[in-house]
Amino acid sequence: MNQPAGRVQDGIAVLTADLSEGDIDQPAREARMIMAHVIGIDASRMSLHVQDALSADALGLARSLGSRRLGGEPLSHIRGYRDFWGRRFQVDRRVLDPRPETECLVAEALREPFSQVLDLGTGSGCILITLLAERASAVGLGVDASAGALEVARANAGTHGVDGRCALEESDWFGKVDGRYDLIVSNPPYIALEEMEDLAPGVTGYEPRMALTDEGDGLGAYRRIAAGAPQHLAQGGRLLVEIGPTQGRAVAALFTAAGLEDVRLHPDFDGRDRVVSGRANPG
Repeated sequence: MNQPAGRVQDGIAVLTADLSEGDIDQPAREARMIMAHVIGIDASRMSLHVQDALSADALGLARSLGSRRLGGEPLSHIRGYRDFWGRRFQVDRRVLDPRPETECLVAEALREPFSQVLDLGTGSGCILITLLAERASAVGLGVDASAGALEVARANAGTHGVDGRCALEESDWFGKVDGRYDLIVSNPPYIALEEMEDLAPGVTGYEPRMALTDEGDGLGAYRRIAAGAPQHLAQGGRLLVEIGPTQGRAVAALFTAAGLEDVRLHPDFDGRDRVVSGRANPG
């Protein structure tokens, strides 16, 4: 028989102590999130359950997950998901973990109507799927060079009910893309090779390297996107890309050199350059 190990709040205290032994910024917060995952509730409802009985098995599982977290594994991988734009997306080692900053790209894309959207390097599909979920009449294509990433994206598209409007294909950027789109979006690899050693082990050890860096100066993907976009944008169509906070001027220059108009920089929550947008000639 699985004997009680105390209350949920006691388990959180034990787990917090465990996590405090490592390099975890907010051990109490993460302990609550892990415990919520173990007992099957949303972390936002934890205050309603802290007095509930906690079984020994549940405490053991929570401490086992805590050990994985202490080993550097991202919390999103331990739980198997990341919340993005109010929706839950499956994530694992095959895809880049969606960041809050990427919501700035989604917000900018939603400022204007669109009917056909192309997502280059779709990864988990979080950008494309969110855009389609927010615009019920739109259709989209997501491409990625990773077959594994596309498997994750297909699962997410099904979960959020947009799989009937969402094609997902293996392609190296524009390599297998036909047609024109009134919106092209991308969050490409933009970490320069020389910056990779500065990333946390929880990033480099668990997220696909090809989604992080171009193995060069961090601008390689933008060069390819800017060069190919004019042939795949409809008249007046928009191109929006996420960037690193120091890349704004360089990426904007690439857009302008490719013939795009109305090139702009858009800030993130902290006021740093985060999105570059451009527009095809309206004709």
